[in-house]
Amino acid sequence: MSQKQVIGLGTWMDKLAGRLVEREKRLGRSLELLRTEAGIAASGIVHLGSMADSVRAHAVALALRNLGYNSETIQFADDMDGLRSVPAELPREVGKYLLRPVSLIPDPFNCHGSYAEHMEYLLLDALEKAGIRATFMRAYDAYKNGILAEQIRRILENHKAIGEKINELTGQKKFLETLPYFPICGNCGRVYTAHAYEFEPGSDKVLYRCKDVMVKGVWHEGCGYEGEADIKKADGKLSWKVEWAARWSALDIRFEAYGKDLAKSIMVNDWVSREILQFEPPMHVQYELFLDESRRKISKSRGVSVFTPQSWYRYGTPQSLILLLLKRIKGTRVISPPLIPALMNELDRLQDAYYSGSGDIKSRGLFMYIYNLEPPREPPSKVPYTLLTQLAGAAPDGAEEQFVISRLQRYGYKVDDTVRERVRMAINFVKDFGQVEVKPVQLSENQKKAINKLIKVIEKAKSGDEIQNGIFNAARNNGLQPAEFFRTLYKVLIGQPKGPRLGPYIFEDLGSEKAVEKLRRAVGG
Repeated sequence: MSQKQVIGLGTWMDKLAGRLVEREKRLGRSLELLRTEAGIAASGIVHLGSMADSVRAHAVALALRNLGYNSETIQFADDMDGLRSVPAELPREVGKYLLRPVSLIPDPFNCHGSYAEHMEYLLLDALEKAGIRATFMRAYDAYKNGILAEQIRRILENHKAIGEKINELTGQKKFLETLPYFPICGNCGRVYTAHAYEFEPGSDKVLYRCKDVMVKGVWHEGCGYEGEADIKKADGKLSWKVEWAARWSALDIRFEAYGKDLAKSIMVNDWVSREILQFEPPMHVQYELFLDESRRKISKSRGVSVFTPQSWYRYGTPQSLILLLLKRIKGTRVISPPLIPALMNELDRLQDAYYSGSGDIKSRGLFMYIYNLEPPREPPSKVPYTLLTQLAGAAPDGAEEQFVISRLQRYGYKVDDTVRERVRMAINFVKDFGQVEVKPVQLSENQKKAINKLIKVIEKAKSGDEIQNGIFNAARNNGLQPAEFFRTLYKVLIGQPKGPRLGPYIFEDLGSEKAVEKLRRAVGG
């Protein structure tokens, strides 16, 4: 790739930012402030997919800033949505609030002002730990303060045309019979049972009656109440089929990505934005979904099966999670804890390439985005994650941290707070999931012969120095460069091309028996 072809820092974020700017120029819109948006679902446990939207929208905003444009990311919390089911991790008594807006349900954990605020905090806390800052906006406040009132008014005045378009694009006939607006019943407090049947433009009131409704296969009886909702207040909310369009127009959003499962909703919202609100919709990118270990879409309602950002941080750094989310935007991925060691190791390689000036433009750019374009001046301290897990596995119960740190100090590693935190993460990983599997290494015939020679040395060795000398001799006697043979052994034993002084590590920490087992497996013995 020639220098002229590189946009910004050479990543997909930079390419998107470049396309976005050119699009806005063609549309003749102001470039004074370019906003990206991510929606935050507040109705269930925050998972990695929830965080992906926010991280990617923020990264595109950073790319715009890097190209010289003022940008901002809006984190919009959908906390006017009704609670459709009770996540598995929550108390069953939360079920009495089904279909009520989550912003109006008490926090079941009694630590925040509402159910919604608790769920929102989980994501905002995870983002803060990753150094991501954005403008946070709650749907409840947006409706309460009338921020969307003009857009709601125009949508409801054109509800017949919108209902027909929804039917045409999605086959959903619901909005041929009801307005795309869900009032909150003034009697029972539920949001989806209140059917809006008329809009009065002069008073900005929506007339409704509380009727029976089927939600997620469950029948809910309406209370029969008839009332009116003021669109300038938090008396109700727009349907998802039109709410995005209202937000884009009111907040002047220029970029929003979406999951492939929402493609039809995006089609409707684009049409509403363009034809009803006369606002050219933002540039979109469709991304694939994250799957759990059973290859099902990650769900915020399945509770215990949800892998949360907080869970990730128990085993890996926030930067390793950002790496996962920013490596690419296309492609379905299975997300599970065993990914973490590989990503920690990949992060180390990106770090080495960045600070040494090696590697390609794209990898160095990716590293900068992982640190929000503000990477540390000096390389953060690091120790191979696989080495830490192996030491943790060999450590005595109850004294794992002291054992691992003492070994690192003996190997000559700098042990600071960053390394200590990494040690604790590796210990947690081994306790919860066991040792990290090392990927098989392709070996030449000479390498196999040298390893077989070394196995005999290890089986008889009385010291680490004896093994160290044996490595040199095995390499030279089989036509190998010692440095290259050491790199091969490190890959076989700890999954990385370098590590501590190998002879003492094998004899004193890994153990001769375990080392021989790993080496025999590597040569197919």
